[in-house]
Amino acid sequence: MGCVHGKCCCDSTSSSEDGSYPGHRKNILAQRSLKHVPVPSHNFILEYTFLTQRGYYPDSPDKENQDSFCICTQIQGNPSVHFFGVYDGHGQFGSQCSNFVKNRLVEKLSNDTALLEDPVQAYTSAFLATNHELHTSEIDDSMSGTTSITVLVIGDTLYVANVGDSRAVLAVRDGNRIIAEDLSSDQTPFRRDEYERVKLCGARVLSVDQVEGLKDPDIQNWGDEESRGGDPPRLWVPNGMYPGTAFTRSIGDSLAETIGVVAIPEVSTVQLTPNHLFFIVASDGIFEFLSSQTVVDMAARYTDPRDACAAIAEESYKLWLELENRTDDITIIIVQIKGFSNSGTSGVGSDETNVGIVVNSRTGASEASATPGSDVYRSVRTSFSDLQSCQHVASVRSPAIVVHSSTCPRPVES
Repeated sequence: MGCVHGKCCCDSTSSSEDGSYPGHRKNILAQRSLKHVPVPSHNFILEYTFLTQRGYYPDSPDKENQDSFCICTQIQGNPSVHFFGVYDGHGQFGSQCSNFVKNRLVEKLSNDTALLEDPVQAYTSAFLATNHELHTSEIDDSMSGTTSITVLVIGDTLYVANVGDSRAVLAVRDGNRIIAEDLSSDQTPFRRDEYERVKLCGARVLSVDQVEGLKDPDIQNWGDEESRGGDPPRLWVPNGMYPGTAFTRSIGDSLAETIGVVAIPEVSTVQLTPNHLFFIVASDGIFEFLSSQTVVDMAARYTDPRDACAAIAEESYKLWLELENRTDDITIIIVQIKGFSNSGTSGVGSDETNVGIVVNSRTGASEASATPGSDVYRSVRTSFSDLQSCQHVASVRSPAIVVHSSTCPRPVES
């Protein structure tokens, strides 16, 4: 199984001479050549590339890139099972947290003998086990942690697990248009269900201006995420001005766990069709000022996904500087789906999911689902919206490097 683990692959620069950032080339790690991995169970190919860019922090010029990423092909030695993940660390030890999770999460998935039988349960178990190990590691994760957005490809099905506010997006052909279909939903207080869940766990939800007394704290309406401006709602302990997280789920953040921040992923499942062109996995450094549709539109303009990565990262970087005078760390993986048809044969080792079913994991209810360009869309969300109390869930804790291990015998060079 070939594995790529982000930041420390090498001191490489962007693959495109005109697709980088003046004065910051040394902080870019980009794939210099496209990688191809077959999915023989359904006779198509995944073509992928990546780019990660350290943020620009004028007050902290030596701050390291806290993003990391992981690309693992042929999970469990299966040529039709592949993994793509992006981790966005935060806090004083965010880099250590994101790198720890990058390594441990995929390892746990790879070692789960029930992975192909029940990918959703395997995902949930892996996240909780990784979270617990981070808590008990030497890393201080009391006010540090990482978000995680991952896509597991099993044959012709994508399993997308999200914790936090990074995002995965699928490009769907719809006639003459290409539509962006979100594969994850940002877990922030802007979401009413997440807002209510953390409130039940004792969190105060206030913007920075509100917690500092500059605005009325009783106004619990911050608009929507697309137009929120620079002062989003955050989570605070009842009698303190910490931790101030703008997300409601993460791995790590042991202090924030006391007010409802959990490491339980929301998992969505999509069966591929010939109308699915590519998917993007990226940190919120990309999506802070660019909508999913804008990112998909930009990616669709380029035949070479390396150029698409560079263009999207550059536009994000520019908007950050225009609107914030700094930038977040930026990481993006683009995976093109080549040669897919409905004539592929199954044989990955797991049963196919039911067609057109959305399953609510809390109630067990199901209903027909219609998603543009998709014959199958099954969403399984693990949510704690209806919990009346906050119970601590046993939860199980490095930059990207090329690794060679017993589970990944064939490293992919960067």
